[in-house]
Amino acid sequence: MKVVSVVGARPQFIKAAPVGKALQAAGHTEVLVHTGQHYDDEMSAVFFRELEIPEPGYNLGVGSGPHGWQTGQMLMRIEEVLLAEKPDWVLVYGDTNSTLAGALAAIKLHIRLAHVEAGLRSFNREMPEEHNRMLTDHCSDLLFCPTQTAVDNLAREGITKGVHLVGDTMYDAVLQFAEIARQRSTILQDLGLKPKGYLLATVHRPYNTDVPENLRNILAAFAEIEEPIIFPIHPRTRQRIVEFGLDNPQSFDCAQDKSAIRNPKLIEPVGYLDMLMLEQHARMILTDSGGMQKEAYFFGVPCVTLRPETEWVETVRAGWNVVVAASRAQILGAVNGCEWPKGTPPAVFGDGRAAHQIVAWLMEDLSA
Repeated sequence: MKVVSVVGARPQFIKAAPVGKALQAAGHTEVLVHTGQHYDDEMSAVFFRELEIPEPGYNLGVGSGPHGWQTGQMLMRIEEVLLAEKPDWVLVYGDTNSTLAGALAAIKLHIRLAHVEAGLRSFNREMPEEHNRMLTDHCSDLLFCPTQTAVDNLAREGITKGVHLVGDTMYDAVLQFAEIARQRSTILQDLGLKPKGYLLATVHRPYNTDVPENLRNILAAFAEIEEPIIFPIHPRTRQRIVEFGLDNPQSFDCAQDKSAIRNPKLIEPVGYLDMLMLEQHARMILTDSGGMQKEAYFFGVPCVTLRPETEWVETVRAGWNVVVAASRAQILGAVNGCEWPKGTPPAVFGDGRAAHQIVAWLMEDLSA
């Protein structure tokens, strides 16, 4: 069996790594196509090294750009790859423009399409990711769902054929790499951090980075928090902070003494192993990333979601995640006033063998 896997962003590298290993272990051929959606070393290459992912068979080098241009460029170049490789399956992950481009290229060429992390819904049509995931789901022959909620979402849209509840491959990855991170990463020592002595933050979604008031509210809330906040900053977020004139936190209307403002501590993007260390030892995570919401849950770390909604409603229902949007008051209230659960979060993301189930279903469907 030959599979072409299309990836382009850091979360997809993480999701794809366990599946690639499972395909290799079963004796199948995987051709990895990197669209180049994340293209610098910090955002891309370091993840391939740390996740022990083979070098992509194709690196399309598309880079950033407007949604239509980027998706179109990917579609054209992925089509060329598929015509050359003639795979049995095209495998796409998540909800990026790379996901949609890979899906469209496959169905136009009548190649079987499988979607990993199918069935997620934010019910917010302003998010480009929502359109990408919905269109991909309705194109796919096999839909691999991480949770029962995702299965139920698809059923409400009339999609029941080819739907399989397999669990989350990001959970597979955390189980595989958390101990390796503890052995190899020195990020806590390098930053002088003590376990549970800091908060971890990331902000990258357009809802926050492209709306000056939202970004200002988040940074103002961060500036009022007394605990250290470690903020690995996305290049686009850094650019927006400068564009919007938010690179001087002294201008924030904070209640505390402006001269005492120390947060957040901006650092460059970090690799996967360093991020796992920062996540599992943080007292709390503040993020608009879906992947980090899940990883916080896997580690039993409280999460404050800087968006008005989340696809990962299971984490909210279990009490480990609070959705606050970009509200300064709600962010501060969640950080300072929430009562969080104790112990281990309920297991709702599978048993850590999602990748093996995906490979099995690909083979079974191909043989049918």
